[in-house]
Amino acid sequence: MAAVELTRRELVAAFLGSAVAASACRKSGPRERVPGAVVDQAVELGHRLRGGPLPRADVVEPVEVLVVGAGVAGLSAAWRLASAGVRGVRVLELEAEPGGTSRSGRNAISAYPWGAHYLPAPLEDRGPVVRLLREMGAVTDVDDTGRPRFEESLLIHEPEERFFYRGHWYEGLYLHAGASVEDLEELRRFEARMNGFASARDAKGRRAFAVPSGLSSDDAEWTALDALSMAAWMEREGFRSARLKWVVDYACRDDFGTTAEHVSAWAGIWYFTARQDGNGERSEGYLSWPEGNGRLVRQLVSALPNGAVEGNVLVHTVEPVEGGCRVDALEAGSGKPRAFLARQVVLACPRFIAAHVVAPWRRERPAWLSGFTYGPWVVANLTLSSPPRSRGFPLAWDNVFYESRSLGYVVATHQTLRQDEQGPTVLTWYLPMDGADVKAEREKALSASYADWEALVMADMRPAHPGISGQAQRLEVQRWGHAMVRPTPGFMWGQAKQAAGESLGSSLHFAHSDLGGMGLFEEANWFGVRAAERVLAELGRREVSWL
Repeated sequence: MAAVELTRRELVAAFLGSAVAASACRKSGPRERVPGAVVDQAVELGHRLRGGPLPRADVVEPVEVLVVGAGVAGLSAAWRLASAGVRGVRVLELEAEPGGTSRSGRNAISAYPWGAHYLPAPLEDRGPVVRLLREMGAVTDVDDTGRPRFEESLLIHEPEERFFYRGHWYEGLYLHAGASVEDLEELRRFEARMNGFASARDAKGRRAFAVPSGLSSDDAEWTALDALSMAAWMEREGFRSARLKWVVDYACRDDFGTTAEHVSAWAGIWYFTARQDGNGERSEGYLSWPEGNGRLVRQLVSALPNGAVEGNVLVHTVEPVEGGCRVDALEAGSGKPRAFLARQVVLACPRFIAAHVVAPWRRERPAWLSGFTYGPWVVANLTLSSPPRSRGFPLAWDNVFYESRSLGYVVATHQTLRQDEQGPTVLTWYLPMDGADVKAEREKALSASYADWEALVMADMRPAHPGISGQAQRLEVQRWGHAMVRPTPGFMWGQAKQAAGESLGSSLHFAHSDLGGMGLFEEANWFGVRAAERVLAELGRREVSWL
């Protein structure tokens, strides 16, 4: 760590909790450090937006439509525009590769995710996500109830998930071993409440909790839940079982990057209800690929003309002018200034970046900006010579450490390896920095060295996997300083989120998952398509909406 020299045990306790620190110290012994590196590169470049004025080019390039940001939202906007036949769509991206937090990597063993790693199978045969899945051949047909069916090889096969608790691996995510009658009764009652929320409809027939979240009912009966934290709602409703509270806390950290104490009750309930039908039947499962949602990114890019996406470009100013927007940028490598005059612009970046980029907002900070909170994450990919050894339930796709602040890891090769196969593999490890003080959490994540991260990942892994140090071949670490927006209490149905998504004039439109309050693929895709359809309307094109 940069400011204070911590002991190994203090380091592990600070990041992963005291239980992991104690267990790791019991398992400690001499070992060689796993070779590797911290691989994120755009942190310092992005921080140039906070400095003084940046150079502007003298020559301005005309563009019909310019999309700023090649994450899922920006690529979805470009995909929609390309499908409508709009020519001359350009996409600029700060990173070298498109995808944002859905980006992926590859080594000699496998492709692997650098962020989002699955997509819940949609319940209904409508909307842009299903359209995208159809384009890539993932939808095979539709059943008698109108639900899409999916290519079997893309659905995560068994075993799907397990957790490690006190020396043993167990199936699923609920700790049944040692559960009391009272624990199990609370679980049954909680599931019944979630089924009730999932089946709830308003007078207009809208689901109380829908995917994407913007299609949910705005009736006060349900939106009032946004004022509470999920933890407060659990307490109010008498859900006090430590085992159930762990499951709910895990769900909040998994989808929202922070604990139930800091997540809106509306968002927490949405997690358990939006993807099921109210009869306890969830969607058909989860769709995943070795590279995670990087496969969806690749599909979106493939729909665009060659060369439409340009990486290593820092857009620093978007200024509405007569006839469109002037967009100023720098080439990341050379520092060469670039300028564009775009008839229409989709700014597909988080609100905290947009506030530095949109010229009118630099002059007068938007009132809604303080309503947005972004949590940091750290993702690490660990390459092994063979699957890790473990005691208890066998290796699954999702492998959770019950007593750790990390989420554990997913196995990149799960969909391709047979259960008895002993070939090399890649484990993708996730750590949401879930503390309430996001600035302190961000500084902690960014100040840790590769040696720190190597010690942390291996401290998390070694108690559950004897001999893993000898199997480890390489470790690469990606730090996401502002990985995802947090749906804090009052945010999902508050004024800030609504105001932030409004277009600025007739030529500047916004798209990002943070406009939905959740850092999820479905939200980013929906807002990208929405922004594109606003562009189409301004261009005078009449199109049937995909939303």
